[in-house]
Amino acid sequence: MARPSRNLDRLLLAAGRELLARRGCAALSVREVAHAAGVNLGMFHYHFKTREVFLKTLLQQTYEDMFARLTLDIGAREEIERWRPVDGLRAALRFLGRFLRDNRPLISRVLADALCGEKIALEFLRANMPRHLLVLQGLIAAAQADGSLKRMALPQALGICAGCVAMPILAGGAVAEHAPRPMGRMLRAALLDDAAIDERIEAALTALAVPAARATRGKAAA
Repeated sequence: MARPSRNLDRLLLAAGRELLARRGCAALSVREVAHAAGVNLGMFHYHFKTREVFLKTLLQQTYEDMFARLTLDIGAREEIERWRPVDGLRAALRFLGRFLRDNRPLISRVLADALCGEKIALEFLRANMPRHLLVLQGLIAAAQADGSLKRMALPQALGICAGCVAMPILAGGAVAEHAPRPMGRMLRAALLDDAAIDERIEAALTALAVPAARATRGKAAA
């Protein structure tokens, strides 16, 4: 007997990604996913067996796609002559900021589920959050070692980056989504546009830079 088309599992995952952002792990219904994907319920069970396997696959596939693009981009930049770790850090923050913005509803929902003690969300974050944080940590440590960034505890430096890049997207994006239209447009432009994300990244890197580097940068800009 021929194996059913693999396109069906992709349709189910795409539908699940949209629904998970609204429903959360606990409320997501297998039947609702199959209906949204236009796929027979039997095909859902053929491809994923259980709801838990489906949720784990959905979350892991989304993360692996992001992580592969992040590390591929950094690896390509490392091949460029005169590459500096601080430039890699800037590029990584720009990539992650845009990914977070473009996937904010899903990411916010998973974080909320984890805070509520949802097992699948908790296990997913515990297994994967350290991976991209270690990439950022390695870039920060290398930039500290070459004198581009001042020495400080790596969690502190990561916190500065997260505070400048991630928190305005998560909090500001949620407010913009529910604000009256004129205010929502203003908040999206001020917090979520590419230029706004890049401006905050430069603010974070300036805060992390050694004083001499900040002074040199200021003279160069002048």
